[in-house]
Amino acid sequence: MADERAEAYWRARTGAPRSRGVLAPAAGEPALGGTASPIGMTRHAPSPALAELVRHYWVPRWRLPPGRTVTQRVLEYPSANLVVEGGERAGAALWGPSLGLGSRTLAGTGWAFGVLLQPGVAPLLLGRPARTLIDPVRGVTLDGVAGAGPALARVAAATAALEEERAVSEFESWFAGLGLEPGDDARTVRRLVERAEHDRTLTRVVQLAETAGLGVRRLERLVREQLGLTPRWLIRRYRLQEAAERLASADSPPLAELAAELGYADQAHFTREFRTVVGETPGGYARAARAAR
Repeated sequence: MADERAEAYWRARTGAPRSRGVLAPAAGEPALGGTASPIGMTRHAPSPALAELVRHYWVPRWRLPPGRTVTQRVLEYPSANLVVEGGERAGAALWGPSLGLGSRTLAGTGWAFGVLLQPGVAPLLLGRPARTLIDPVRGVTLDGVAGAGPALARVAAATAALEEERAVSEFESWFAGLGLEPGDDARTVRRLVERAEHDRTLTRVVQLAETAGLGVRRLERLVREQLGLTPRWLIRRYRLQEAAERLASADSPPLAELAAELGYADQAHFTREFRTVVGETPGGYARAARAAR
């Protein structure tokens, strides 16, 4: 039943790959989840009862030789992650999204249990404005959240024992009991986020406003309140995620064609934006992805 639920969930993501947002590795570094890779990732769908609060669970595990490190680069989703970690970084914290490129350097052996929250849920959980979670220097601890310590310790124990379904169950039992209830504004923003993610024709803020029947200024206030971000950032982030995914594929399109598909004025504009955020040109990224593959 759990497998059927997971498959139905991923099909409902309109074909979005499970690793979307995670950038291709640099030349010489292992690919995430490759058959011989020392870094693996599994994902789990939330139960229907928690679908308004949780987008999905993600569990990376890694085992690297002594002295070897791997840096993973991520174009993060416009929401927060609650992360339980083992090993030297043992503990739990909530991390908001980075405006630019997020990264994490892995070393030794370890694992994490991550929960990608739905838009607008993190402020409810912590009782603080969404804007205070953007571009975090460090994660926000959950010391003030009822029952967090014991519950997340159980999640950690199950994850360490390779019992990921039990870890999800332990988390959901605790999280459901908090009684978090997203308001109408949070639900509206979640729909807008999903539209920005999946609608490739959406390239301008005014289009996003029209889908919700809102004026542009009202849309901007709503997104800032719920996410701490701007509508323009949402559109740009998903365009860059799409670009990175297409460039890393075996049949990546010509740059001018890709730029036009994603709504950029021209290839030069696309190249500037991609390089500003990712740190390399689209062509360089595509070549590195092919070499890593």
